[in-house]
Amino acid sequence: MTTRREQILSQIATTLASTAGVNGRVYRSRVTAAARAETPMIVIEPVNDVAQQQTSLPKLDWTMRVRVVVITRSTTPYTDADSVIESMHSKLMADLTVGGYAIDVQPVLTSFEFLDADQPAGVFSNEYDVKYRTSVADLTVY
Repeated sequence: MTTRREQILSQIATTLASTAGVNGRVYRSRVTAAARAETPMIVIEPVNDVAQQQTSLPKLDWTMRVRVVVITRSTTPYTDADSVIESMHSKLMADLTVGGYAIDVQPVLTSFEFLDADQPAGVFSNEYDVKYRTSVADLTVY
């Protein structure tokens, strides 16, 4: 079986596949460079996952930090990224249960990075805390 964590990350990728402007270019933890023709794109990365045990229940409450990176390459990467970020955020926040796998999704921060390339590039990292619960003994079930 798949852990709750992977179910959440997979559901986020599925949800964001229809984000305006990315034409389905949504990747999980991509490490290779993005070619100009591949942008704009979205990369989904887990940052960390912290458990807090319930004292009276055999359950663990988790908070997973998820980074959703929007990468653009153009003469105005910030302008091109803005509509993608708006669409991505709206899609992610439309279902705070992430398909029934989570308890809540909370936006945390957005950071901006501009890079020199054959054409200016922008890397816009949007971080969200996803709260979910598992059994103490089994990470695949609630």
